Amino acid sequence: MSDPFAVKGQNVFISGGTRGIGRAIGLNLARSGAHVVANYVRHMDAANELEGIAAQESISIKTIRADIANPKGVEKIVEFASGLEGGLSGFIHCAATGVHRPFQELTLRHFDFTYAVNVRAFFDLSQKLASLMSAGSYILALSSAGANRAVDQYSLTGSSKGALESLVRHMAAELAPKNIRVNCLAPGTMATEAWKVLPHSEERLEHAAKQSPRERLTTFDEVAHTAQFLCSSASNGIIGQTIIVDNGCRIME
Repeated sequence: MSDPFAVKGQNVFISGGTRGIGRAIGLNLARSGAHVVANYVRHMDAANELEGIAAQESISIKTIRADIANPKGVEKIVEFASGLEGGLSGFIHCAATGVHRPFQELTLRHFDFTYAVNVRAFFDLSQKLASLMSAGSYILALSSAGANRAVDQYSLTGSSKGALESLVRHMAAELAPKNIRVNCLAPGTMATEAWKVLPHSEERLEHAAKQSPRERLTTFDEVAHTAQFLCSSASNGIIGQTIIVDNGCRIME
C-alpha cells in the first residue's frame, strides 16, 4: 500500500531555496527522496554550501542562479524545468524581499522592488510552471502573519503577503479542476536572517516567543515538515488555504 505522505521521486522547484526557510524545506524534501532545484540570485556561498551538503548526504539538490523578478531569469527557470525527467511535481515560492521603514519614508521604487519578487514573480512563475505540471502536482507559497495584521515597519512586505494569499485563492479555484493544488504556508515568528534588518529585532523575538503557549519560536523543522505534508498526496483535499504553523501564537492574541 502506497504512503500518502511520501514525496520520493518528486521534482520540486523552490524559489529562494538556498537560505532560510526555503533551504530547510528543500533539505527536508530531498532527505525524503525528492529531487530539489533550489533557486538563488546573490548568495553563491549559500548555494555552494547547500550543494556540498547534498553531495555529502547523497541527496538530490541542484541550485540554479536566476533573478525571478526578471523575465530572462524566469525564462531560464522554465527552460530548466522543462528538461526535468518525469516532469515538474511542484513549485514552492519562498523567495521574498522587503524594505523595512516607516510608511511615510517608503517610495514607489521600494513598492515595485518588493512586489516584483513577492507577488509578480510568483504570478509569472506559477503561470508558466503550471503548464509543465501534470495532475496531482502543487504550488505552495510562503506567507506570514503580516498578511492579515499590522507589524511595525512591515507595510510593504506584509501587504504583499496579503496579495499573495488572495492570488493563491483565485489560482486554486482555477487550477483545481486540473488537479493542481495551490496553497499558502504561513510560519509564525522564526529566528531567520530577515530579522536582522527589522527594528528592535531581539526584543520582538523575545515578545513573540512569550506569545506562544509553548513560550518558544516556531522551528525550521516544524515548517519544513508541514510543507512536506502539503507537497504529498495526503493533503489532496486542501485547496486554496493558508496553513498556519506558529505554535499557537495567534490563538493567544
